[in-house]
Amino acid sequence: MVNADSLTSSLSCVDLSNPDINQSVNSLKQACLDSGFFYVVNHGISQEFMDEVFAESKRFFSLPHKEKMKLLRNEKHRGYTPVLDELLDPENQVHVGDYKEGYYIGVEVAEDDPKSHKPFYGPNRWPSSGILPKWRETMEKYHEQALEVGKKVARIIALALGLDANFFDQPKMLGEPIAVLRLLHYEGRISDPTKGLFGAGAHTDYGLITLLATDEISGLQICKDRDAKPQKWEDVPPMKGAFIVNIGDMLERWSNCVFKSTLHRVLGNGKERYSIPFFLEPSHECLVECLPTCKSATNPAKFPPILCQDYLSQRYNDTHANLTIYKKQQNLQY
Repeated sequence: MVNADSLTSSLSCVDLSNPDINQSVNSLKQACLDSGFFYVVNHGISQEFMDEVFAESKRFFSLPHKEKMKLLRNEKHRGYTPVLDELLDPENQVHVGDYKEGYYIGVEVAEDDPKSHKPFYGPNRWPSSGILPKWRETMEKYHEQALEVGKKVARIIALALGLDANFFDQPKMLGEPIAVLRLLHYEGRISDPTKGLFGAGAHTDYGLITLLATDEISGLQICKDRDAKPQKWEDVPPMKGAFIVNIGDMLERWSNCVFKSTLHRVLGNGKERYSIPFFLEPSHECLVECLPTCKSATNPAKFPPILCQDYLSQRYNDTHANLTIYKKQQNLQY
């Protein structure tokens, strides 16, 4: 059972090839004030390569469950996340978790690198090249290209907030980002909100911005007013060749709630669905505090400063199953 009462959302479209930067800034700003979601087109990643990335993602999720579990995510959130591992909306999901499986890939950092002791830095977990020969090469290339797109969007966001275009390019911000690529596969289940069954429960994203690539299967919904009773959900249609971009809680916090981090979820309609979100966050040491252009004597900062690594660690730990307990339940040896 899916929600038949949902509306179709009409999102703004930001064209990264547009020579009129003011038009792009105004379009993005209005989208961030309205819903926190918008499409990005002409981003520079070819459709041919996007198709290749999705094909490699499907190859991994087609592996036997036993093979995927050998790459179970570690404490740094690298690797495989099984169905029901993530519980995004505990109030409404009757504690069964999301009906999706995923795979985390971050910035590759060697074990002997001084940064590897930090929560979100370290080596990735990779499938054997004997099983998936092109997999690592494809995902590393996509991670690199998506990061460049994310930085371009961040520059437009900076201008929309009245900042210098390179504000987020500083070393302690996106100079050493926590950039996480996540492959997702939704089972061919039918969601039923009345029973707490979701592909992905209602949530807001944690960080700066998310770039979402999807296949042609719909499922994403947004709720512009999370406090409304009842909540009104709008479908966000896939757009071939475009990213669906949304801002996260960290940017809402940074902008003193000027820009909105919007509640969203995924409802399954009985068809398999694949999507690839790319989460762009600043570095571990970045101090997230109210931007100077977003506060005044009559509108003081609403949140205390917080380090990015502390904020993200808490958010990830709140939504994922306890890893030690999970391994014991699965009788896994590591």
